[in-house]
Amino acid sequence: MTKINGIDKAFLNDALKDLLAIPSPTGMTDDIVGYICGHLSKLGIPYELTRRGAVRGDLKGVKSSPDRAVVSHLDTLGAMVKGFYENGRLQVVPIGSWSARFAEGARVTVYTDLKKIRGTLLPLKASGHTYNEEIDTQPIDWTNLELRLDEKIASEAEARAAGLNVGDIIAIDPAPEFTGNGFICSRHLDDKAGVAAVLTAAKAIVDSETILPIDCYLLFTISEEVGVGASHVLHGDVAELVSIDNGTIAPQQYTSEYGVTVAMQDSSGPFDRQLTRSLIHLCDDHDIIYSRDVFRYYRSDAASAVEAGNDIRTALLCFALDSSHGYERTHIDSLAALSELLVHYVMSNPLFHRDEEALGSVGDLPIVNREPKNQG
Repeated sequence: MTKINGIDKAFLNDALKDLLAIPSPTGMTDDIVGYICGHLSKLGIPYELTRRGAVRGDLKGVKSSPDRAVVSHLDTLGAMVKGFYENGRLQVVPIGSWSARFAEGARVTVYTDLKKIRGTLLPLKASGHTYNEEIDTQPIDWTNLELRLDEKIASEAEARAAGLNVGDIIAIDPAPEFTGNGFICSRHLDDKAGVAAVLTAAKAIVDSETILPIDCYLLFTISEEVGVGASHVLHGDVAELVSIDNGTIAPQQYTSEYGVTVAMQDSSGPFDRQLTRSLIHLCDDHDIIYSRDVFRYYRSDAASAVEAGNDIRTALLCFALDSSHGYERTHIDSLAALSELLVHYVMSNPLFHRDEEALGSVGDLPIVNREPKNQG
């Protein structure tokens, strides 16, 4: 097996900075798809796009069937114009599932049909000088938010005249900060940090001129935050799918803050036991820091792939993320550990030879045939 010289953290950092600089709320992902296509072209990785714009890169192997796949998502949380208040400020609804608590105070860009307009998301009662303690007792809800525009607008008519319409997409500023000790704080690290880790792993494989045992698709989906995800990008005979997403830092969670986390189950149920165990073995074999965790209120691209009817083994690998779907934080060591594990996974042999056929004999599955006990 070819030796990988290590994960290029500088490349990983730069890729993440680039990704965070491209607004990509679900429904507005064309620009970031173009960025991914450019990256794949630079690495010499052929790719195709679905009709909707999801990307499928192909790391070629000795065998083209069955394939394996690694999936991450390009879309992020955002918001949309729901309507107008009499004073010209905008009513908003979320794109994706996230709390209005984390929207309060966010700087944003509204994408109208003809131009971009800056603004700030605020609670309806935003001034303590006016509302006193009411600013602390008002409900935390999207119906209690408004978008204040940085334009001379004081009525619905003026807002419409400025080009604003119901349905305009609102991108939330990421406000990233890369600290000198490896911490990365920003909105939208879910899942742009995961995408950066995948690109870094692909670069390590390409640079090493490794001959892979089987093809590996690099899938980049565009609607995971609204539950669609990998349901529309799997074509062909993928037997193994590893989803890349965040693992949450919180009490009673066991996510590794500076390593990779192997998810055993999420809200959609357990992941494939054999594939998950093989990833754990790779961590052990290559001294990669890792932990195991279970997530009760969260699902990934893997769930949408299975729900779409794909008969595939699935697993979920996570980078550490504090304050998920809020103002998030991760660490470069966690992303590097994830990249390293992905390199070793893509370079490894397929899990079972019998998975070449969708339906077949037991083959090399670790199953012990047991005769039924005498019921007489």
